Amino acid sequence: MNYQSYLHKIKLRLRRHSVREHIAGLWLSKKFDSSGIIVVSGGSPMPEVIHKGGTLIAGNCQFYSGVRLEIGPAGNLTIGNGTYLNRNTLIVCEDHVEIGENCKIAWDVIIMDSDLHPINEQSPIVNKPVHIEDQVWIGCRSIILKGVTIGHGAVIAAGSVVTKSIPPRTVYGGSPAKLIAELDHTAMLRA
Repeated sequence: MNYQSYLHKIKLRLRRHSVREHIAGLWLSKKFDSSGIIVVSGGSPMPEVIHKGGTLIAGNCQFYSGVRLEIGPAGNLTIGNGTYLNRNTLIVCEDHVEIGENCKIAWDVIIMDSDLHPINEQSPIVNKPVHIEDQVWIGCRSIILKGVTIGHGAVIAAGSVVTKSIPPRTVYGGSPAKLIAELDHTAMLRA
């Protein structure tokens, strides 16, 4: 990349996000094992990372105020380029949570790969990976539970509880989430 195109990219980024948002992102990224450029928007409270020894990797992402990331000792949380987590999103990662590129995660969303406690004294704690593929849109106050894969380009309606995997290019909603519509793949390519 030449010097002129590099400066052009910096100018575009600074038009979109303030220096303050970049500095806050730089401060937050110190808690990541690896990251691209992190931007923090929305004022206080600042996003919080509770890092208990697992791995936290993110690309160029945007986090809004109140976001909370909890990574357990064996957890592996990855967040792809262009993804944003809106206000008060909570991700609990005890095993493996993977969020793809260019995902839009609205406010008050909860994503968990664990029950965090046994159902009774004899049962073990059960963790199952969560995979959210590229270009997924998750509406506000949705809950994504352990063992779920959300396919490429899927939309989860606001207030949904996702307990089972969602196919690509579909709209699911409700509690538990059910098929609402299938998205036209050719129309998405033109957009």
